[in-house]
Amino acid sequence: MKRIGLLGGSSDQATADYYRRLNKAVNDRLGGWNTAELLVSSMNFALAERWVRTADWDAAAEYLTGRARALEAAGADLLICTSNTLHRVADRFTAGLTIPFLHVADPTAEAILKAGFNRVGLLGTKPVMATDFMKRRYLERFGIAVVVPGEPDQVEVDRIIFDELCRGQFLPAAKSRYLAIADALEKDGAQGIILGCTEIPLLIGQADRPHLPMLDTVALHVEAVVERALA
Repeated sequence: MKRIGLLGGSSDQATADYYRRLNKAVNDRLGGWNTAELLVSSMNFALAERWVRTADWDAAAEYLTGRARALEAAGADLLICTSNTLHRVADRFTAGLTIPFLHVADPTAEAILKAGFNRVGLLGTKPVMATDFMKRRYLERFGIAVVVPGEPDQVEVDRIIFDELCRGQFLPAAKSRYLAIADALEKDGAQGIILGCTEIPLLIGQADRPHLPMLDTVALHVEAVVERALA
């Protein structure tokens, strides 16, 4: 079994969910008392919050580069990042590593193509929705068009992520708002919805909209990385 390195802590809620899901996925595959071989580097979330709020991506890249190299030196055989948003600087913090990095968008894109979709909605933090780094990856590498909510809804989705989900608060009002936004994206032609922030699957999921595919980036990422770790 290969040892998986996690760049975590953004947020602790998502990182704990990754930890639980990775161990369960390995046990589902191997049975018995088997769990995943993991190395977790969990940052102070206040750092990530400041980088995102101030768009200080240079500081994010510098910090994550140090953490990624530390995980490699500690014995990680492959690397993942538990935050969609921090993938904005993935090319920078993985530069020079000798271990593979599994990008969070790629397993999701493969699932979208397998389903026969070419236009999907995207929910995430403001940088994920309002800028093009994630949308461009889906389009240029996989030919998938991504639609996002309008500005007022983007602001509210982002606020709920930082002020509620990252603090472990999963409130009915937030769930209703997210589902209403997903419904609007479906009306705009989205064939499915990318849950493009790793806290969002803790709030909404497929059971909430059985007819509308909910593309859980955490579940798909975990499935792909466990496949790689056990190959």
